[in-house]
Amino acid sequence: MASPGKKSFPLRIDPVLWSEIERLAAQELRSANAQVEYLLRQALQQRGRSLPLPDMGEGKPENDSPE
Repeated sequence: MASPGKKSFPLRIDPVLWSEIERLAAQELRSANAQVEYLLRQALQQRGRSLPLPDMGEGKPENDSPE
């Protein structure tokens, strides 16, 4: 099930490629899904497409100023 505000779609992918994505995701402390999204954003940036950063939702600090 997709998170609110996220598009869900089926993906057929080579098992060897998926294995590498999972390995890379583990090294970078991301889920495989987050790694795919990260790699897609990188590919778009390399092609001159600029996207806003994703909304991180819960767990994101509201501000960085000391109280």
